[in-house]
Amino acid sequence: MTKKKICIVATVPFAIIVFMREHIAKLSQFYEITLISSGDESELIGVLNDRVKFISVNIERRVSILSDILAFYSLVRVFYVQRFDCVHSLMPKSALLAMLAARLVNTPRRVHIFTGQVWSTKTGLAKLALKWLDRLLSACATHLLADSPSQRDFLIAEKIAKPGKIEVLGEGSISGVDINRFKMNEVERLNIRKKFGIAENEVAFLYLARLTRAKGIVDLVEAFVGIASTMPDAHLIVIGPDEEGLLSKLQESWSAFKDRIHRLEYTHQPENYMSAADVFCLPSYREGFSLATIQAAGVGLPAIVSRIYGLTDAVQSGVTGIFHEAGKIAQIQAALKLLYADTNLRKKMGEAAQRRAYENFSQDLVVEEMRLFYERILAPRSAIK
Repeated sequence: MTKKKICIVATVPFAIIVFMREHIAKLSQFYEITLISSGDESELIGVLNDRVKFISVNIERRVSILSDILAFYSLVRVFYVQRFDCVHSLMPKSALLAMLAARLVNTPRRVHIFTGQVWSTKTGLAKLALKWLDRLLSACATHLLADSPSQRDFLIAEKIAKPGKIEVLGEGSISGVDINRFKMNEVERLNIRKKFGIAENEVAFLYLARLTRAKGIVDLVEAFVGIASTMPDAHLIVIGPDEEGLLSKLQESWSAFKDRIHRLEYTHQPENYMSAADVFCLPSYREGFSLATIQAAGVGLPAIVSRIYGLTDAVQSGVTGIFHEAGKIAQIQAALKLLYADTNLRKKMGEAAQRRAYENFSQDLVVEEMRLFYERILAPRSAIK
């Protein structure tokens, strides 16, 4: 019997690797998989095989009218020729183009997974326009997924999706936690702390995300610098690409404590730096479901995070971490000081975080939920015209 054909569309190969690698490996046992993104197949080594193909389409991350029209035309052409049984999109830009193109050629199943809304922190016409585009995307899709229950509720409340059309796999997360990878590594802990000059009795806070205002790095640095003199044994590790040109200003603000703030642009082994840390911090203004937070939990780190949708699914207040209101520097500082001073609380919360990550968000569980989702929607009775 001919296998059904699934196409997965993202703006860049990196998103496919981070969010979909394990799903692709599982789904390719049952379906023919085609991946579409910008870039080339050399960026997807380890993902492609005789059951997983790649087609390059130049999809810009930012709005570019001419480029977007060309990308849309390319997607329409590919979808028309290939006649996929399902198109699955992630990332806002590629999702809008993919869902419109798939709807135009009448691909029978059109799936999009929401991982956070850019417009949630915007105001005025920009917010209205971006919300309208998400509504258009949703209208073109036949099935919608959200990567956390609170994000699903938010999208329904904002009238982006209807309750019967959007669901969450398991308890949330796109790809779950690889419990064989995200666990404490004492050797790497010692090596990295030695490299950074962090003694074993000192406390290391970790930020691992893009350096953007929306992710809260400016707030975290301001909070840490403001109380660093009262926490002489505290360090801050900052890892992530500088997407908004913030680094020079951040370095200027932390110059008085530069021996205790450690910077790395990127790592392919986040689990090692999580092992080197004691507390994970993400003072973000918007999230779908923070995979990094739950991965850090798998390593055994308590978290300090904003009380926003998405993060309220990744962290249990007072059990696996501490919440603060987004942008409230004093609240961030209070959480930093509490977990800096209380070793027993850090240990208790870290152990609870790890149990919850392994029991509720394991990769095997989430990948199997995705397999069952596709088994259900690709059954003949689920065809939607």
